[in-house]
Amino acid sequence: MQLQDIRAVVTGGVSGLGFAVASHIVANGGKVALFDINDEKGAAAVAQLGAGNAHYFRTDVSDEANVEANVAAAKAALGGLNAAINCAGILGAGRVLGKEAPMPLKQFAGTVMVNLVGSFNVAKAAANLMQHNEAGEDGERGVIVNTASVAAYEGQIGQAAYSASKGGVVGMTLPMARELSRFGIRVMTIAPGIFWTPMVDGMPEAVQQSLSASIPFPSRLGRPEEFANTCAFILQNRYLNGETIRLDGAVRLAPK
Repeated sequence: MQLQDIRAVVTGGVSGLGFAVASHIVANGGKVALFDINDEKGAAAVAQLGAGNAHYFRTDVSDEANVEANVAAAKAALGGLNAAINCAGILGAGRVLGKEAPMPLKQFAGTVMVNLVGSFNVAKAAANLMQHNEAGEDGERGVIVNTASVAAYEGQIGQAAYSASKGGVVGMTLPMARELSRFGIRVMTIAPGIFWTPMVDGMPEAVQQSLSASIPFPSRLGRPEEFANTCAFILQNRYLNGETIRLDGAVRLAPK
């Protein structure tokens, strides 16, 4: 699938990794629907990408009806839908046994609802529409790219909820790819390491330097455009399917 032919839903699309992916697709001739909950950033993102290239839909990825309606609206606005890229996520940081009390179940469940259930929710709604696309080369009808994290493998203290949610994303990649193969829909996941995002940008410089030093090579934070390039490679390479790609500079997270 060539990037100029991409008609994609991108969740978490108004900032960070999601916006980098959307920008890359648009720069190469594709069109995107940005799903997010920040209306101000959504308007700014559409203005930057061009109203003819991008559309913003206020979307709670954990809300089944909201997602289903917006995916259908996105297809209509874009003139088709052949890609769904899940970048929406929250940290949900907190210890199982905190200083004041054990982690409230609501906090754990909320993290799972956004990161894991939200990814599934968007993927299934998109796949439901993609299955009716005209088949391209090799019978391809669409691509789903999810975002996990290296914390799915080496979760740190305080990341029980986050790691569980991202581990679930990794775990559903292969079975979903196997199931959707009969429709010509591929499913892939990227597990980024420590990337330069708005969250990191707000950290003290000393913390940023410490994070950079922990990465073997290159000894720096990942750049959003490197994530976007990886996503673009997946979209264009039909033989990539059912796998999670670590994009992390060989980092392995320490316990804390």
